[in-house]
Amino acid sequence: MDNKKKERAGLFGGTFDPVHLGHLRAAEEIREQLSLDMVYFIPAAIPPHKNTTHTTPSGQRLDMLRLAVAENPRFDICDYELGKSTLSYTVETLRHLNELNPDSDYYFIVGNELFGEIETWKEYRGLFRLANFAVITRPGYSDANEAKLPLALENDFSYYKEKDDVRFYIDKNSKLIAFSKIRGLEISSTEIRRYVKSGRSIKYLVPASVEEYILSNNIYKTEEYL
Repeated sequence: MDNKKKERAGLFGGTFDPVHLGHLRAAEEIREQLSLDMVYFIPAAIPPHKNTTHTTPSGQRLDMLRLAVAENPRFDICDYELGKSTLSYTVETLRHLNELNPDSDYYFIVGNELFGEIETWKEYRGLFRLANFAVITRPGYSDANEAKLPLALENDFSYYKEKDDVRFYIDKNSKLIAFSKIRGLEISSTEIRRYVKSGRSIKYLVPASVEEYILSNNIYKTEEYL
């Protein structure tokens, strides 16, 4: 990432094991809704909120991400977390990126279910001094259940406005939480791994280049990947 750029940037973290069309479509919809200049995909080395018995080597996950974002000039990758040997804590990544690009306006992209557990994140209140949050809500969500602040944040944020498919909350420092209603694609990385292991097609679940990479490198063929 260029340390001289001033931009509105989405930060999309995850294991991306593998990256799939659901990830890409969600990122594109969020980028469009929030008028972001770029979306940076941030693959995690050791995610603290993910229960998994085996994660594909970081080099292969990074290769697949590079293939997946290659055709979209508004997508790029930040591999900062892959260079760490410790857990990938969001607050540490956000501090690092703010030091590199202090004038950037960041939106950390996260699913609604994980955001609902925000109080379990390391230094969670400090996160909102470092970035805005873009929360992905499920297709067909109801306002009462989905676009709702976690209890831990109810005293810190208040309703701000609603525009198109986005509901905004704001805090005293003008940091935003944007609940973005996206159409999305119901695809999961777990499902893809199971498909590969059982010999089923993953065409149209991942980009063609990622499908070719998975098959040619015999990834997800053993039980340990499930």
